[in-house]
Amino acid sequence: MPGVQFLFRGQKFLVIFGGIYLGLVLLLTIPYFQSHALYLNAVKFPFFANFDTPERYGLAPNRTLNFKLQTPDNETLGAWFILSEPYYKSLPAIPGEVAKHIVPALKERPVILFLHGNAATRAASARIQHYQGFSTRIGASVLAIDYRGFAESTGKPSESGLVCDARTAFEWLIAQGKEAKDILIIGHSLGTGVSGQLAAQLAAENIQPRGVVLLSPFSSIHEVLETYNMFGFIPLMKPISTIPGAAEILKMAVVHRFDTLKAVPNITASVLIAHAENDWDIPDTHSDILFQAFLEPHLPSVDHPDNPLTTTQEEWDVVVKQQALRNAKRGEILKSLYLQNFGRIDEFTQLGRKVVLVKTLAGGHDYLGVQEGLLDIIGKNFDLL
Repeated sequence: MPGVQFLFRGQKFLVIFGGIYLGLVLLLTIPYFQSHALYLNAVKFPFFANFDTPERYGLAPNRTLNFKLQTPDNETLGAWFILSEPYYKSLPAIPGEVAKHIVPALKERPVILFLHGNAATRAASARIQHYQGFSTRIGASVLAIDYRGFAESTGKPSESGLVCDARTAFEWLIAQGKEAKDILIIGHSLGTGVSGQLAAQLAAENIQPRGVVLLSPFSSIHEVLETYNMFGFIPLMKPISTIPGAAEILKMAVVHRFDTLKAVPNITASVLIAHAENDWDIPDTHSDILFQAFLEPHLPSVDHPDNPLTTTQEEWDVVVKQQALRNAKRGEILKSLYLQNFGRIDEFTQLGRKVVLVKTLAGGHDYLGVQEGLLDIIGKNFDLL
């Protein structure tokens, strides 16, 4: 019967799909496959890129220097330095040798250290659009690197390795005469995990960059596993969570943690967090969690009862009073602004440090950082405009 055959085929499809899904999840418990799934550094798009000719990917003639950085552990990183548009246009002619203009350009304008997400290379189209937005709309020079194991960079990626790469790039800017206070660190997606760790590391050494921008961030890789949707709509952990203990085993197997939430208390620079509400890769709730973590130390605590069923009326009165004080303090220090057709901005300033959360209505995951409205907000908040 046609109906029975259709049902049989449907069941067969579900069994096959379930087997593939379970196999993929099990592979994530193996460090080798976990690393490749997280970093996707083997996806070197655009393929066969010629990094000596950034003009082929949309950048202006002789505006970008392609060069190599050497890390303390002897890895070689590919890097681009893009001159800011104000400096580039101030030149009487197109520069013949970009290297000669690095120090003058850094003296004239602030610089952005851009730490990209997983997969692809610094020549990917979406990243080119970020450099163009940073250098034109904001008017800053840009240093973009490919982490170890990405593009033509040597080595294999790891959490500590990527943070080392970011620090190497930061120190290169310092070596060119740039002060830390004029370096804005911007991370996107996976790069926010790197940026958070770098910012905490710098704070521990009493080094203050101009600020840190987290574009489409996640609170930790653990939480990404909890919230990630394959193809934008299939929950990664939902099916396996029906197996007792399976989800916890998978989490315990995570080697690369990038726990930005844990790094929050150690970050002392001003921070801007931005997320699009239509981000299918990393839900914008991750940014809410991070922003709340920055805000939490400035709010009165609430002593929630261990067992509400045995709590007395007097104890409930105390909780209600504490909650009222907390809400009042939050309303006092938190400022919110809604921009029609764009999104919402929440911000607070405490102890001389500003923290901003920008939730846009559009932009998705990869193109959030190229929106002019967000670029203007970044520029104004860090005095770049």
